[in-house]
Amino acid sequence: MIAQVSSAVLERILAEAAAAAPRECCGILLGDGAEVRALEPADNVHPAPKTHFEIDPRALIDAHRAARRGGPQVVGYYHSHPRGPAEPSPTDQAMAARDGRVWAIAGQGEVRFWRDDEAGFEPLSLRVIDR
Repeated sequence: MIAQVSSAVLERILAEAAAAAPRECCGILLGDGAEVRALEPADNVHPAPKTHFEIDPRALIDAHRAARRGGPQVVGYYHSHPRGPAEPSPTDQAMAARDGRVWAIAGQGEVRFWRDDEAGFEPLSLRVIDR
């Protein structure tokens, strides 16, 4: 599968990651299917935000309510690894919902995309789209 993402979204994820360091940033990916058109930053409410992330539940509820009212769909989530690679960590593997959502992970100056499916994380190819 291919994740389609605008360069503006990629740049914003990297900017959010840099601004949050040494804490992990996190947020919600919005769009349709595997096309990410926007993101919604969220507070990282995990008690250990330097090594874990938890998207503020209020932000998730608001994003899903907006989608039900015709807004962009929640296609997945993003977070950063301030001291690690842009790939799912053992903690990410353990906490994943296996719900088919797209995850973007920023680390070491890059953003990589993954699908969280029943078998675990599957790497996605990336197509940068600018419309």
